[in-house]
Amino acid sequence: MTKILIAEDDAEIASLERDYLEINGFEIEIVADGSKVVKTILEGSYDLIILDLMLPGSSGYDICREIRNQIDIPILMVTAKTESIDKIRGLGLGADDYIAKPFDPAELVARVKSHLSRYDRLTHASSRNSEESAIHIGNLRIMTRSWKVYRDGQEIKFPNREFELLKFLATNPNIVFSKDHLFEKIWGYDYGGDSATVTVHINRIREKIEEDPSKPRMIETVWGAGYRLNL
Repeated sequence: MTKILIAEDDAEIASLERDYLEINGFEIEIVADGSKVVKTILEGSYDLIILDLMLPGSSGYDICREIRNQIDIPILMVTAKTESIDKIRGLGLGADDYIAKPFDPAELVARVKSHLSRYDRLTHASSRNSEESAIHIGNLRIMTRSWKVYRDGQEIKFPNREFELLKFLATNPNIVFSKDHLFEKIWGYDYGGDSATVTVHINRIREKIEEDPSKPRMIETVWGAGYRLNL
């Protein structure tokens, strides 16, 4: 059974999330103390985390950053904050999605299912085809089936959306893609965000692969048009 951790200190909201997800066949565990979330995640075997930003003990931002540095599972942030800067910050730390309170529980369930399905397709691609293929760009090696990225022989951790975006650009080099096109290709029509999400993820990728992220040469911004990966 798919196991989900809910990190939420509001007992009523946590109970509502749990009830709707359990009805849909998920196994749920709730943690209300932010300082216990990372330890719980690392010691358990969870498929997704629903993470509130305003937790006692440790903020959702800090938790997201620490989780992303150690394991890779879908992270769905839930918060009362609706400002764009909060959304961008959460996505910039590696969250896969963002939903604001109050929310429709049915939408939450739909988002959870969507992320689990996408994650499963990515992580199990290698089991469907054992033939590995690699894309080499300078000192970068992208393993398209095992979902790994190496820079100078050292593996770099990439959450699923970042990897999908990098892989798409790498398999279509020297072509300019608009933010809207990339958003539609990677996130799809059913995603509740907007094309600004692309910029956040491009910046995160640049921080990992560029010699100088402030002056990117591998993934270039074509002003007024979009982004291009130079090969």
